[in-house]
Amino acid sequence: MKEKRLILASRVISSIISPFYLPMFGVIALFMFTYLGMLETWIKVRVLLIVYLFTAIIPTYLIKIYQYYHGWTPIQLGQKERRMVPYVISIVCYFMCYYIINLLHMPHFIGTVIMAALAVQVVCALINLRWKISTHSAAIGGVIGSVIAFSFLFTFNPTWWLFLLFFMAGLVGTSRMILRQHTLLEVCMGFITGIIVAFLSVIYYRNIV
Repeated sequence: MKEKRLILASRVISSIISPFYLPMFGVIALFMFTYLGMLETWIKVRVLLIVYLFTAIIPTYLIKIYQYYHGWTPIQLGQKERRMVPYVISIVCYFMCYYIINLLHMPHFIGTVIMAALAVQVVCALINLRWKISTHSAAIGGVIGSVIAFSFLFTFNPTWWLFLLFFMAGLVGTSRMILRQHTLLEVCMGFITGIIVAFLSVIYYRNIV
């Protein structure tokens, strides 16, 4: 009974702290803690709907269709050789989101969040060609890397946010291991990859825009 509850809790955590929801959380954070909060409400709502549609809804359902078509369980889909199509689906959806945000001439920092998430997905996909790492851990690591980068750009103290994010990273990493989706090494490497790639993406993108 205790084991079933632990597995259920791990599934809930993996669903909530999902790579698909973190770009939207990043945009919400921009609206809350930067000058972008001064945008009109209808603009913020439109941006959030676009980000949610292209980074969460569309990729989630396309990957589920792909999974059901082959009759695979989530664990079977998580095998290294079967992860490339979900990666490609996510990358295409993230790129479309970035393209639409730019097409609508939205503030470039919104595009920065999407670009950082896209870069993390691309790097994880390339690594997956040789070795499996945790995309969940890479995603939360990407949020941490982005927060650190934005703290330099906007000169704010991110200590409490980093404390919360590291706690969330521990939860999601542990849940992925409990569900036997990843080993400790795969979780740690995904986390480190996310931090580095997102940090460099935000800093580099900020400098070229």
